Amino acid sequence: MSQPKNNHSQVSHSQKNGSQNIPFLDLVTPHVELEAELAAVFQQVIRSAGFIGGPMVENFEKEFAAFCQTDRAIAVNSGTDALRFALMAAGVKAGDMVITVPHTFIATTEAISQAGAEVVFVDIDERTYNMDPAQLKSFLELECDQRNGALIHRQSGQPVKAVIPVHLYGQMADMDPICDLVEKYNLILIEDACQAHGAEYFSRKHNCWKKAGSIGHAAAFSFYPGKNLGACGEAGAITTNVADIDRQCRRLRDHGQGQKYFHEVEGYNGRLDAMQAGFLSVKLKRLAGWNEKRRQHAERYRQLFANREGILLPYEPKWSKAVYHLFVIRVADREQLKHHLEAVGIGSGIHYPIPLHLQKAYATCRYKKGDFPVTERVAAEILSLPMFPGLTEEMQSRIVEETAEWVTRLVTVGS
Repeated sequence: MSQPKNNHSQVSHSQKNGSQNIPFLDLVTPHVELEAELAAVFQQVIRSAGFIGGPMVENFEKEFAAFCQTDRAIAVNSGTDALRFALMAAGVKAGDMVITVPHTFIATTEAISQAGAEVVFVDIDERTYNMDPAQLKSFLELECDQRNGALIHRQSGQPVKAVIPVHLYGQMADMDPICDLVEKYNLILIEDACQAHGAEYFSRKHNCWKKAGSIGHAAAFSFYPGKNLGACGEAGAITTNVADIDRQCRRLRDHGQGQKYFHEVEGYNGRLDAMQAGFLSVKLKRLAGWNEKRRQHAERYRQLFANREGILLPYEPKWSKAVYHLFVIRVADREQLKHHLEAVGIGSGIHYPIPLHLQKAYATCRYKKGDFPVTERVAAEILSLPMFPGLTEEMQSRIVEETAEWVTRLVTVGS
């Protein structure tokens, strides 16, 4: 799931109320720190004129596959293309139904529609904000039938072909029960790992930790600049252990050709620029360290927010090692808190304010308010606080103090 652009990517040095502004996201500092290495990549590209494909792309693909503990990675030009190509390569086609969640960025469902399939939603778990396996089970058992080896939706008569759990905010969905259902009904499993670079899941079935992108038939990653691993522009990747999916994705990203000018199918222009691949290789070496800093910041937020009334903090199950792409709290009057933080120079975000089933773009799907109550409740209360590797203890203390004091006043007035 790719993420929408925001206006909080630079550190502001202006003063409000005597305090330095705190950005929602700092994209300046890490790039300044890596400036010499990034400039060397640029110099190598212009001196070789190797702008598309070539060693830089191939090298990054190998590095990222190793990082994700998968056999293969295919670099493409966006997370949206990564998800679309993964679906198509796995066999999803026009007329199929693909199940995902309404609490995600629209790129998840755009990829389904662009692959020719129909979007079907199931609700999320109220603690993790990811796909609720119980809701998936209920849909498959109560609304579908198995006929001739295929799963058919009773009302529409369409085949149900794939499931896309979204590893939202940097935490993986509960994959064991989802995998059990996928195996039982012979479905395709595609992970939307666009916010989960390096996140891990402890599989109780296999008694081991597994990386995001290594569990499904394939997975999609976005390298939009604000992600834990971000390019200096648009970029994405597919990971897979399935040789045929790898082959099909490589063909789809390059106009359907297996070799130059021999077009086996009609494909797309979805290739990744060599320079972006080079930039990503530079940053990938730091990703584990950056993710660890995010985990430390999340733990400090928890300590600072401890025993503060009216604030629900992120829930991290024992089977999860989240990488905190976002640190999302829930409060009763989210909009007013956001305005307050803005007034005192603290950036924040909302991911995401309107569930997809209530978006105008999906009005033809005939969903209505109340269909997915957990998603609707969460969407009305969530607020993303500043989270990036360079966040300081002083910044966090001020963020927590401003947030907690405002919420306490709200609780006091309402009591």
